[in-house]
Amino acid sequence: MVGGGGGGGAGGGLLENANPLIYERSGERPVTAVEEDEQVADSIDAREIFDIRRYLIRSINDPEHPLTLEELNVVEQVRVQVSDPESTVAVAFTPTIPHCSMATLIGLSIKVKLLRSLPQRFKMDVHITPGTHASEHAVNKQLADKERVAAALENAHLLEVVNQCLSARS
Repeated sequence: MVGGGGGGGAGGGLLENANPLIYERSGERPVTAVEEDEQVADSIDAREIFDIRRYLIRSINDPEHPLTLEELNVVEQVRVQVSDPESTVAVAFTPTIPHCSMATLIGLSIKVKLLRSLPQRFKMDVHITPGTHASEHAVNKQLADKERVAAALENAHLLEVVNQCLSARS
């Protein structure tokens, strides 16, 4: 599912984007007592998908750089759409360069984080922000194919790389 390529963090070699722009992290929303109360049913919104500790797509690590996807502006809250009543989540992500070979891996990492964090009732759409990647259609097709995603996650090496992207950095 994910092609090779010179990824510094995901397999050694030269970095495709050696000097990416680094963006300031947005402030974390304070979690209220009502949100922490498991007895109170609360709806899931875009900010929760982006920010709250259970979901946290903002802190997914980039496979090439020691930075988060938020710090590279790959994910932003404005590109997260949620309909709790319809049980849908859509996340658009923007690779740092138009020919990024890590785009599928980044999308897969976002999808896995959502799969592991959201209730099963949610249908997830993880895709590249339109017009920001040379292989946008092919990557989106891979990410939308449940069988390809499942097969990718059966690959032990690929799963290890995804887990590294999802793990907390020290």
